[in-house]
Amino acid sequence: MPSQHPKEIGYGYVIERYVTRKDSDHPRYLELNSARVLRPGWPHAKRFARHLIDDAATITDAELEALLAYEWRSRLTAAWLIGVDRRESFRKRIGDLLMASEVCYSGGAYCFALARFGTHADAEILTTYLDRYLPAPTCTTTSPTHLAPSSTSTPASAPTTPTASRSPTASGTTGARAWDASATPATPPPSCAAGRTSTATSPTDGPARNRGASAPEPSIGHATAHSTPGKSGIEPNPHQEERSVRRWR
Repeated sequence: MPSQHPKEIGYGYVIERYVTRKDSDHPRYLELNSARVLRPGWPHAKRFARHLIDDAATITDAELEALLAYEWRSRLTAAWLIGVDRRESFRKRIGDLLMASEVCYSGGAYCFALARFGTHADAEILTTYLDRYLPAPTCTTTSPTHLAPSSTSTPASAPTTPTASRSPTASGTTGARAWDASATPATPPPSCAAGRTSTATSPTDGPARNRGASAPEPSIGHATAHSTPGKSGIEPNPHQEERSVRRWR
C-alpha cells in the first residue's frame, strides 16, 4: 500500500491535531506506543484519556483514512482512535493493514482496535495473522507485544531443572520422590514402610532407620545383632555378635 502524506489530499492538519498533540510530556503517538496511559499511577492518565476519547468521537472517517494512508505514527494513532470509538466500519481496512505489516510499531494498535470490536470476525483476523507470522518470527515489522508466544517454545538459555513427582516405590506405597531405575541400575529404589522411611541409597549405606533417630550407622564390615544377610548386603561378623551378647549378660 503506497504511503501518502495527508496534506496531499487536503488533510495536512490531522498530524498536529491528532498525532503529535501533547497531553503529557510527550507527543500522543509516543504515549500510545509505550502504553504508559494504561499503567497505574501515571499522573497524566485522566487528561490524556479524556482528550483521546473526545478526539475518537469527533474525528471523521475521511480524516482517519488520511492517517491510515501515511507512516507508522499516523497509523498507530488512527488505529487507537478507531478502537476507542469502535468504528467497526474500519474492520477490513485494519485487517488488511495488519496482514500486510508494512510498517513497524503499528501492529499492536491494529490488534487493539480488533479486540475492541470483539466479534468472531475480528478473532478470525487475529488468528489468521498469528498463523501467518508466528512461524516467521524474523519479520522485522512484527513485535512481541502483539505476537502471542508459542506454548511449546522454551528459551535456549533456560536451565532444565528436574522436578519431584509422586510415584509408586518398591514397596507399593506412594513416595515423595520418583526413582529413576535407568540412572542408577545397581541401586535399589527407596522404600517406605509404616512409620519408617529408608535413607539408604546403596547396599553399603546401612539399614533403614526412623526419621530423627540419632543412633550412629554401622560401618562397613560390621553388623548389628539383627542384621540379616541378603537384605542389607552385609555379612554378619560373628566376633562382633559374640561380644554384643557377652556385654548384655
